[in-house]
Formats: sequence, C-alpha cells, structure tokens
Amino acid sequence: MKTAWVRYFFLGALLMSLTACLGTVVGTAVDVTLEVAKVPFKVAGAAIDVVTDDDDEKEKD
Repeated sequence: MKTAWVRYFFLGALLMSLTACLGTVVGTAVDVTLEVAKVPFKVAGAAIDVVTDDDDEKEKD
C-alpha cells in the first residue's frame, strides 16, 4: 500500500514536469504558424512596393 502512494507521487511529479515541455512545444508551434500565415502578406506587400515605386519616381522627374 505504501508503494502505491509513492508511485502516484512520482507519476504526478512527472506529469507536472511534462506540462512545461508541452507548453513550450505548443508555443513554438503557434509562433511558427503565425509566421507562416504572415508570409503571403509580406510577399504581396513587397510586390506592391515594387510596382508602385517605379510610378513614384517617374512623377518626380
């Protein structure tokens, strides 16, 4: 009976230590997902800048 209590204690301690690892993994996955979602907007913005920069230079001359 005494060994069952010790097992539950160590199992609980192990689960508590794994929650920190799980939080890190989830946080990293969310960061990567957000960066991947930003890529199309950055590419579209760069393409718009390239197209509009030529028109601005011609108007100044």
